[in-house]
Amino acid sequence: MTESQPSFKRELLASLPSLRAFAISLIGRHDRADDLVQDTIMKAWAKQDHYQMGTNMKAWLFTILRNELFSQMRKHGREIQDSDGAFTDSMATHPSQYGSMDLQDFRRALEKLPPDQREAVVLVGASGFSYEEAAEICGCAVGTIKSRVNRARLRLQELLQVTGEGDYGPDATSAPLTSKAFAF
Repeated sequence: MTESQPSFKRELLASLPSLRAFAISLIGRHDRADDLVQDTIMKAWAKQDHYQMGTNMKAWLFTILRNELFSQMRKHGREIQDSDGAFTDSMATHPSQYGSMDLQDFRRALEKLPPDQREAVVLVGASGFSYEEAAEICGCAVGTIKSRVNRARLRLQELLQVTGEGDYGPDATSAPLTSKAFAF
């Protein structure tokens, strides 16, 4: 074991929760997300000699995860479209607490975003990456990331706002999210 391996291993392990959360946000299923994280860790471990200690481990791992996801999507050739959430709703158990209902509403709204906007808002808003780091992970310009995040935030607000009839958003079924719950 070389001198850098213990430090590499510590950084790798410290990044696992964020990596898993990012994978879940992209895929939506915990089992597939866990498989994707495992594939990412295996690739990172095999290529640890390509990682430069002192650089941003999370950004490096997020890039590997993102590339692995795209490779898997190309390999499988197609993806199940569930834009109205019917398939997801039939598999999910509805929560009994308001906080869980709020999170369910937020997840549903997040799933309605285009993939590039969802990815950008999760990287910047939920994972804590800077616009520059998110742009590097996504392989695009910083202005593009800023635009995607802005459009995603506006669309999320639109999907989660209260309507005049006491409903929340276009097809909501529960109480609204408070502005404090998910402040990006």
